Amino acid sequence: DQIKIALKNLKKRKLRAFLTLLGILIAVATIFTLISLSLGLESAIKEQFRLLGADKFFIQPRGQLAGPGTGGAVELTEKDVNIVEKVSGVKQVSFWTAGNAKIEFNDETRYTVVVGIDLETSDLFTETSAYEAEEGRLLREGDLGNIMIGSQYKHNNFFKKPVQAGDKIIINGMEFKVKGILEPIGNPSDDRLIYMPLEDFRPLFDIPERVDSIVVQVNDADNLKEVAESVRRKLVKARGLTEKTRDFSILTPEELLASFEIVLNIITGFLLGVAAISLLVGGIGIANTMYTSVLERTKEIGIMKSIGAKNIDILSIFLIESALLGLIGGLAGVLIGALVGKTIEYIGVHQLGTNLLTVSMPAYLILGCLLFALLAGAISGTLPAYHASKVIPVEALRYE
Repeated sequence: DQIKIALKNLKKRKLRAFLTLLGILIAVATIFTLISLSLGLESAIKEQFRLLGADKFFIQPRGQLAGPGTGGAVELTEKDVNIVEKVSGVKQVSFWTAGNAKIEFNDETRYTVVVGIDLETSDLFTETSAYEAEEGRLLREGDLGNIMIGSQYKHNNFFKKPVQAGDKIIINGMEFKVKGILEPIGNPSDDRLIYMPLEDFRPLFDIPERVDSIVVQVNDADNLKEVAESVRRKLVKARGLTEKTRDFSILTPEELLASFEIVLNIITGFLLGVAAISLLVGGIGIANTMYTSVLERTKEIGIMKSIGAKNIDILSIFLIESALLGLIGGLAGVLIGALVGKTIEYIGVHQLGTNLLTVSMPAYLILGCLLFALLAGAISGTLPAYHASKVIPVEALRYE
């Protein structure tokens, strides 16, 4: 009976009920969209680290303010690579160097980043980034004068005419043949990269020794931290440094993942704080509506009490109304949040060429949002419901 009465009262005031649940709807939709995108991003990052494997770590110079390929006050060199190769426990070492280049194709000119890779250890390089050839094949030892390119040259109109395997591209005035086109990685900046043999790269960019990043694979993944520590000590000694003046960083998969998660948590926390403001506004809207409803139905409350309704019955009716407002707003919010999330995912995958903007909508997220909305509605209506239950029947019957 209490549920029937609550539903009847909401139907009688459809417009007011709709305007009231808008606040909850917006808050839940915002929270659902943000968390689903956050979970999707976390899953995509963890998948990349799974592909990377637990037997590799990275060495990079400190001080590259604009990222690898820009150079800086601190530089690693191939001498450092030779030192790392000799450390006990190291299975294989690969490295790369990057530079900004002018590229020309079909009478069009663009500017992008070109990466020089050591073809002798290119298998480790391609394994680390999980590269696969969509067309043609990956670079291998002896492929001088050839390049492999990211997927955007074929699929995302980087040039007006799609580039195909076998085409010629001019880089800094020198012609190279496209040996392979990579499958999309999901990051637009990575999908625009061009890769060439280090032997071609160094004279073309006039970078004789610099190394931007070193990838180290160990014999036993269980000893990764110990090997990384040995490499750190060897490089510090070889470069004539101390721990205070150390000018390079060693990053293990756990450290990289932890860094991503910290940044992700900060962003998510900030955005959820914004969403909480919407929820507060929605809660105030429900409380205001329920107070108005108590005033409008004072005489009705008096009649119910005069024919035997108890305080707990009146309290339950108003609590059910406010909880239903929250639940309906939550349902609508989850549906709209899912729609917005899928729209963002579609734009990310098909327009921006990234799989980092995917959404994840586990059952616990949906149920959690609905429960959250239900509780928000019930809590917002608690005080008005309590006031309704305390109405004195004689005074209520006289109320106009």
